[in-house]
Amino acid sequence: MTAFAPDSLVLNRKLPLWYQVSQSLRASILGRTPDASLRLPTEEQLAAHYGVSVLTMRQALKELEEEGLISRHRRRGTFIEPGARRSTPRRLLGSIDAIVAQQSGERTTVLGHGSEAVPGELAEHFPDLTEIVAYRRLRRDGESGEPTNWAENAVRPELAAAIDPADLERWPMTKVLRDVVGVRISRITDTVEARLADPETAALLEVPLLSPILHYTGVTYDAEGRVVDVARIRYRGDRFSFTVTVEAQ
Repeated sequence: MTAFAPDSLVLNRKLPLWYQVSQSLRASILGRTPDASLRLPTEEQLAAHYGVSVLTMRQALKELEEEGLISRHRRRGTFIEPGARRSTPRRLLGSIDAIVAQQSGERTTVLGHGSEAVPGELAEHFPDLTEIVAYRRLRRDGESGEPTNWAENAVRPELAAAIDPADLERWPMTKVLRDVVGVRISRITDTVEARLADPETAALLEVPLLSPILHYTGVTYDAEGRVVDVARIRYRGDRFSFTVTVEAQ
C-alpha cells in the first residue's frame, strides 16, 4: 500500500482558502489509486503542504467530513471513507480545482480519440486551426456501474501530442492539461443548459430518446488567452443537479 499524496495547489486569493483546499483534497481523494492508503497526513502536514494555517485546514477537512468523504478520530487520525464517492449536487465557486473535483471519482472509459476538422459550432474558439484532436469518454458511477455522463473534448493538436489517453481514464482533461501537459490555465467559462437526448446520447447513457439531459460546455483558456480545450459533457438529467454559489468578496 502506498502513502496517500495530495495534489499540489496554486491558491487564488479571490476565493476562500478553505474552499480551494477542500476541493483540491477532494479531487485527490476521488482520484486516488486503488492501492493508496486510506489514512490522511496530519492536519499540520496538510496545512504545510497547501501553505495555509491549521485553522483553514480544519475548516477544509470539516467540509469533507460533512460530505462523508472522510472520518476523523481523536488520537487515531483522519481516514478516507472506503466507499467515498462524489455527491450529486455541484457547487461552483470558480476555482480550477473545483472543476477538477467535480469531474473526479467516476470510472472512465475512453471511447476514442483522433484528429478531425474543427466542428462548425466550435470554429469561433479555434479561429487559427482547421483541425482539432477530439476525445470521447464515457463515465460510470464508481459503485453501481451505471452510466452518468459522456464527454467530448476538442483539444489543440500541439497539446494533444503530449496527452496519454490512459491518463484520461484516471483524471479529468482539466487536470491532465494543467498537471501533465503543463498548460497554465487562466480561466474556464461554464455553460449549463437543458437539452433532449439525441440517439447517441440516449444509447450511451441508457436513457430514452428525447429524455431530458443537462448539457455542459466548458471553454478552457491558457495564460495567453487562447482556447486550449472545449469540453461538451452530457449528464443524465435524473442523476445530476447544479448549484451555483456566489460569495461576496
